[in-house]
Amino acid sequence: MTGTALAGAPTAAQKAEFTKVCVGISQDNALCTCKADAAMKLIDERMMGYVIAGMKGAGNAPQDVQKEWNDYVARSNQICKPNY
Repeated sequence: MTGTALAGAPTAAQKAEFTKVCVGISQDNALCTCKADAAMKLIDERMMGYVIAGMKGAGNAPQDVQKEWNDYVARSNQICKPNY
């Protein structure tokens, strides 16, 4: 593993909240389920908190999170929206 150590896997509660918030925004249950599953493998618990907060409209994540954010979005899109 490179970079900083993962804080720990996202929790089941975070996955459920991610899916709920995502579906509330996109109305696309299949996409949100895929994105939630991908997030469980791609990011840690801390990052998941920022992703959920971001979907809810919170801004200004710390610099290290902002850097990881683009990688997470690109990788989850490759998994869930391969022709995007």
